[in-house]
Amino acid sequence: GREKKMNRVKSVEELEVFKNGHNLTLNIYKISKKFPAEEKFSLVQQIRRSAASVCTNLMEGSHRLGRKEFRQFVGIAKGSAGELKYHLLLAKDLGYLPEEQFAVLRSEAEKISKMLNGLAKSLTDTDTDTDTKRAMT
Repeated sequence: GREKKMNRVKSVEELEVFKNGHNLTLNIYKISKKFPAEEKFSLVQQIRRSAASVCTNLMEGSHRLGRKEFRQFVGIAKGSAGELKYHLLLAKDLGYLPEEQFAVLRSEAEKISKMLNGLAKSLTDTDTDTDTKRAMT
């Protein structure tokens, strides 16, 4: 199952969770450009950072030495997805994000969070701390 799938993955960028996270980040950047100017150094920065942090942590974790370390970074990525969900709620409640857009983005963040759970589980399915380089080639 998952073990064989991970062995066929050449890089973290091929994982669906990474692709989805990257696309969500691009959308967040585009949408947050329309937030009020006074939010440029607060909510805009925070929402962008939390969105980008998902893929940043996946990328960094995949370059660590073993599955156990990679899994820790997947956990951090999941925390960033949770942080993003709050920033989306805040943007909606402040009137910067229409309800429909909020619903789509929140749903995407939720989907990514669930995918991160699956990735974390696949990284603990083995008792040995296998080199992730092996899983990535």
